[in-house]
Parts: sequence; structure tokens; C-alpha cells
Amino acid sequence: MKNAIYFDHAATTPVNPLVIQAMTEVLTQNFGNPSSIHQFGRKAHKLLAEARKEVTNSLQVKDSEIIFTSGGTESNNAAIIGMALKHKDKGRHLLTTAIEHPSVLMTMKYLKEQFGFEVTYLSVDKAGNLSVKAFKQALRKDTILVSVMAVNNETGNLLPIQEIGEILRNHKAIFHTDIVQAIGLLEINPEKLGIDLLSASAHKLNGPKGVGFLYKSANLPFMPFFHGGEQEGRFRAGTENLASIVGLKKAIEILNQDERKQRFKKYQILQDLLFRKLDEAKVKYHLNGDLNNKLPNILNLHLENVASNLTLMKLDLKGFAISIGSACTAGNVSDSYVLAAMYGKDHPVLRESIRISFGEGNTKEQVEKLANELIALSQKTNKEEK
Repeated sequence: MKNAIYFDHAATTPVNPLVIQAMTEVLTQNFGNPSSIHQFGRKAHKLLAEARKEVTNSLQVKDSEIIFTSGGTESNNAAIIGMALKHKDKGRHLLTTAIEHPSVLMTMKYLKEQFGFEVTYLSVDKAGNLSVKAFKQALRKDTILVSVMAVNNETGNLLPIQEIGEILRNHKAIFHTDIVQAIGLLEINPEKLGIDLLSASAHKLNGPKGVGFLYKSANLPFMPFFHGGEQEGRFRAGTENLASIVGLKKAIEILNQDERKQRFKKYQILQDLLFRKLDEAKVKYHLNGDLNNKLPNILNLHLENVASNLTLMKLDLKGFAISIGSACTAGNVSDSYVLAAMYGKDHPVLRESIRISFGEGNTKEQVEKLANELIALSQKTNKEEK
């Protein structure tokens, strides 16, 4: 859409032109199978190895510890199911949070219903924070797997993965974390953090959809559920999606440490600008989340007395893309289970909240335009209420 303004980068991001260029070169010039031993295959394999090296350098891990996948959902499924089934003889207790991505929550449910695992879902407080004390209390001798995301996709809140990693260094439980929302802004070293398994996706950092990776600590027993070939160290059968993997490589290459810091600073400025405009207009709103413990690119705002579906529809008509609730199936939106975990299932905040997420192309001018629309909506709705 011409003149449309996109504020839903937490859902997906536009592909960087440099990424498209890198992928196009592979699609047009390097069609070989990386597993073939002739010159076409060797050239493709070289590109695959270079992409893996870029990922391993960014995480400071070994090449053999990276498995390319189709994205965050596959990585989460592979990590959780593969580890739970491989280590089921050591215990049947799994520990996670109530605010994880559906690809974690539904996988836990599957293991419970199909294999008899016991799952504990830790809740969060009204600010969306997870208590380390509560985590310690929930951890048991028979806990074999812990899955806690690094950054929540609806609030932007940071979860205490460093503290959890330290606790688990003296426990047999395997630690998995989903860094899909964190990889674009935070530098993450799984070895320093005590992380055994880590999931990421390219399309949240201006890369292509349909590709991601799973970090698996060396020598960690793993049960793959893709069979039929020896690709990816025999952990994921199937010919690699080379063009998209090269696109992932380029996206990570662009996001070096300096670029991350610049984007973080930029998003802080945009976040503060939006808050200032709303405050100046005396809009009745509050942040769902903890301003002192979150990334600045994701804002979950409760606009008092303004129905979120109405806000979404009117902003869409004005050319703004935001999100509300959790998109369960195409065309349907349910109340946010993340906000329900924070406030309770019947709280009005669930039906009056929107998510705004900034990205590479957003500007101050765009944020000011969005603020003006939110102000107008709030003032009109509250005037009608009176």
C-alpha cells in the first residue's frame, strides 16, 4: 500500500534490499544441491558453510552447534520434543511460562496429552515479569527441560534468562530459550548464559520467511524428528533452503553490534516520542509491561474505554498497521493470553489494548502521525462515553 505506515514489526519485518540481492544471486546463479559432490554442489556447500559461520560468529559458538530450520516454530518444536523424548527416562516434568509463543505452549500440551509429561506453566505479575523465586520453587528433581523465552512478543518484556541459566548450571534440566524477538536488538551468547538450546527466525530481523536456526549445545543428546538424509549433521534431514539461508546470513551480517546499538537507541527515541505526545494530549492510557525491563521496539498500550478491535479497524483504514490480541487462525483474533496471564481473563485491558512494534524503516514523523490518530480516537470515544 502506497503511503501505508507499518507498525507491526514484531509479527514480521520487510526484507532488507541487500538480503533480497544476496538471495537473488543464489536463486539465479547457484542452484546446486549442497550435498552433491560435483562443482555445483561444492559451490552451494561453500555458501552454506559461510552462512553457518556467520551465525556461529554472532553467537560465539561452534559451527557444529547450528542446525538450519524453517523458522522459530520448527526450532521450538524440534528442541522441546526432541529433548523431552530423549531424556524421558530421567524425569517427566517440563517447566515453562504461561506467556510463551504458541509453538512452545502447544508443543508442551502435545507432550502432556500424547506422552504423559507433566507441565508447569509459570505465571507473571501485572507488569509481565517472571519471578526468579517462583521459578526456583517450581523447579523439581525430575524436571528435565525448561523453556523460557528471552523477550515476550506481545509486551517486549525481558525474561530472566541469565538468572535461570545460572540456577540450571547445578541442575540436570536442559535449558531452551526462544530468542526470536531478541536477536535483532540483543547480543546473546548461549554459553555464557547457560543456554543449551536456542531458537531463532530470520523474518523478525529483515530476513526472509521460512528459515531460521536451532542452536544445540555440543554433545547434547537429541532426537530429531525429520528423517531421510544426513543434512545438518544428521539432525535435520532434507535439502537445505540455500537461498533463504544465505538471506538469513546477510540479515545477521547487517545487524552487527554497532547497528544493534543504533537501532536500540532509535527505538527508545520513537517510544519516548509516542509517550510524550499521548501524555501532552492527556490520553487515558497505560503501558502493559515494565518500562524498566523491556525492549523499546514493542509497546503494548491499554487505551482506556477504546475497544482494541475498533482501534485496529480505524487505524487500518487510515493506513496504519498494528496488531491486537493473538492471531490464532486467519481472520480470527482472540483475547491475548499474555495479558490474561498478567491481569486475569475478564479484565477490560484484554479488549482495550493494542501492540505497536517499531522497525528499521519507521521515523519520528510516522510516530507523530500515529500518535495524532490515537489521540483523536481516544478523545472521541471518551467524549461519547460522557
